[in-house]
Amino acid sequence: MKVILQETLDGVGDLGDLLDVSNGFARNYLLPRKKAVEANSRNIKEFEHAKRAAAEKAKKEKLEIEAHGKKMSTVSITIAAQVGKDDKMFGSVTAKDIAEGLAEQGFTVDRRKIQLAQPIKELGTHAIAVKLPREVTATIAVHVVKKQEETEEAAPTA
Repeated sequence: MKVILQETLDGVGDLGDLLDVSNGFARNYLLPRKKAVEANSRNIKEFEHAKRAAAEKAKKEKLEIEAHGKKMSTVSITIAAQVGKDDKMFGSVTAKDIAEGLAEQGFTVDRRKIQLAQPIKELGTHAIAVKLPREVTATIAVHVVKKQEETEEAAPTA
């Protein structure tokens, strides 16, 4: 009996596969559990239509995400870090700090999607990749600058 799989089954096939299986396997397992439908002309046409619609939807969604990624790539974030002598940073800039900076700019990004191999421990400009859905990656510029101390020296009273 020819069937079209409705879901991926280990050892049998993937979603949408047209398989020729034994009658007993189809009648007793696949069809009652709605894991497959019989491969008649109506079901094949219906499946092809659903596949085309899903492909168009995915294409449109990817274009929207790419536009969002381009918009995000124009953003630059400035993070002020406390430094000691010789411009050595105390602590580091992490993905959480970058995510907070993006949130202030109006972009909500999960910190786990920020591709930061190691925390930033140096002043300067760094290019950081942000992974978006559908294999789209945006690159943002992160400027790490010295935090301005607001210590005013008291004038000596004589």
